[in-house]
Amino acid sequence: MALSKNDRRNKIRLRIRKTVSGTEQRPRLAVFRSNKEIYAQLIDDVTGKTITASSSKDKDIDNSKINKVEAAKLVGKTLAEKALKAGVELVSFDRGGYLYHGRVKSLAEGAREGGLKF
Repeated sequence: MALSKNDRRNKIRLRIRKTVSGTEQRPRLAVFRSNKEIYAQLIDDVTGKTITASSSKDKDIDNSKINKVEAAKLVGKTLAEKALKAGVELVSFDRGGYLYHGRVKSLAEGAREGGLKF
């Protein structure tokens, strides 16, 4: 029996989560991509707390009429700005089982441009 697309992604996601974990000094940058939106958050897995988050639903990004790849880049930049204000510069990237391509890659590049180091 073939795996569904979601099952396949979750299998990859769990494989990634075995090795990628966030700490207070180096939180995990977790990405979730839906068909319309993209969400990213910095997570400290030791305490189980989200340090900061950003998404394409944020007012400043949602109002600008741009395509999804450009919106993902903006999400990365705004997340990086929030992270630097919170005193975070180093992060572990968790692509959430998605391929490092398209919107996920664009978000990562935006975060790097914003000043985060992977």
